[in-house]
Amino acid sequence: MRKPLLAALALLLAACGTAESEPAAPGGLNVNVGPNQNRVTAQKDDKIASKVPEKFRTKGELVIGGSAGTAPPLRFYATDDKTVIGVETDIATLVADVLGLKPRLEVASWENLFVGLDSGSYDVGLSNITVTEARKEKYDFATYRLDTLAFEAKKGGSWRVREPKDVAGKVVAVGSGTNQEKILVDWNTKNVAAGLPATDIKYYQNSSDYYLALQSGRIDAYLGPNPTSAYHAATSGQTEVIGTFSGGASVQGKIAVTTKKDNGLVGPVQEALNQLIANGKYAEVLGRWGLSGEAVPTSEINPQGLPKT
Repeated sequence: MRKPLLAALALLLAACGTAESEPAAPGGLNVNVGPNQNRVTAQKDDKIASKVPEKFRTKGELVIGGSAGTAPPLRFYATDDKTVIGVETDIATLVADVLGLKPRLEVASWENLFVGLDSGSYDVGLSNITVTEARKEKYDFATYRLDTLAFEAKKGGSWRVREPKDVAGKVVAVGSGTNQEKILVDWNTKNVAAGLPATDIKYYQNSSDYYLALQSGRIDAYLGPNPTSAYHAATSGQTEVIGTFSGGASVQGKIAVTTKKDNGLVGPVQEALNQLIANGKYAEVLGRWGLSGEAVPTSEINPQGLPKT
């Protein structure tokens, strides 16, 4: 079930307009969060489509699993509270177009997404899934975005985060149990060992809470997924991204379409993504959601993933 914070965000973004032609939001990004998305579309490529295994071609649809329990602009509910929208659904639809298959967007919890991939209930997963070495043992991946974390701060300041020492002495919020928490804690440990002031780490699970804390000055920044921060900054006009880092720390994390290992889909999916990158459809979708900075120049199959821990 969708969390209350997503409903609040959807209502906030609805004020920015529910049609592509309405005025831009305060941050300059025109956002459509209504159910009528007018998504970017692509033509079927017969050569690529012919490489899709017969069992998928026969049923004529691509069953796409994903979680709607994430914040905009990844995969979330439109203002009708039932239509799943976001950059993930747009890319999923484009891939299905090229493969000549009808997209069927399914919603699952994060855990059940992988259960569905394992059982074959879902043909692919598109839900901000990061390539990891552990996951590569069970799944195949075709990359389509960089996995990037961002420091988001109140707009107008001069502070920028480029390295660990830049957060010394600052009050930084983060979600408990997340990869970004681990990175921030590691940075703080190194800073304190080097004689620098400690970072005061605060924990927030709801975006509405940390945005209120940010505006009131109770925290200096929030460290979280770049898509959410970039989107919020572009639509609210109140915050800005002051530093970005790989979600894999020393290894560049990559987000990928995920398939059950050796089910034969990853090759055609990668070719579809590379065609979409080449013809500009991919860039159009990322630009629509304010995520052009996370673009990849080419889709890769099973690249180096985040290391096992």
